[in-house]
Amino acid sequence: MNAMKGKLLLVAAIALQFFALGIAQASGPVFMHTGGRTTQPVGHYEFCQRIPAECNQRTPKGAPIELTRKLWATIVNVNNSVNTRIKPRTDLENYGVEEYWAYPDNGYGDCEDYALEKRRELMAAGVPAGDLLMTVARQPNGDGHAVLTVRTSLGEFILDNLEPKVLSWIDTDYTYLKRQSDTNSGVWITINDGRADAVASVR
Repeated sequence: MNAMKGKLLLVAAIALQFFALGIAQASGPVFMHTGGRTTQPVGHYEFCQRIPAECNQRTPKGAPIELTRKLWATIVNVNNSVNTRIKPRTDLENYGVEEYWAYPDNGYGDCEDYALEKRRELMAAGVPAGDLLMTVARQPNGDGHAVLTVRTSLGEFILDNLEPKVLSWIDTDYTYLKRQSDTNSGVWITINDGRADAVASVR
């Protein structure tokens, strides 16, 4: 009974968050301003050398995936599951090197490893590769950080190991620098974090 009650509460929480999201996005979805091709992070390049298929994913140019209640529940569940299941550990502690992107199959990882795992699980759930973009940002303290950006019909959302909620990118404190192309997983493009312009455009 307690387990069932917990599941019902989780479903209710997801539904409430989705409803609130609908209100917040009522004036229109907000997308990052992206630019031209840029350098691929070294860690991602080396990851692709070990797993070439990770850089060979092609997605036809088109509208992002429709954000339904079912998809929103899947996104929230994957975010919560990975954040809970994976324990934080630096690359130096985990692999003996400063920077090493990998799936956290040993149960440990740092920011990009959380994001890679969320991307893998959401792709397995049917979300196209072009709507699941590894993204590099700068934290308010100046430190670098990696998150997963999910492109949807209601805007772009950030899955983050440092934040339990799935937030619209404009509701985060990060400065976004670059991310994977939505048509080619081996290509990275710049982000012009014109947040003031983006917010103004929907008011």
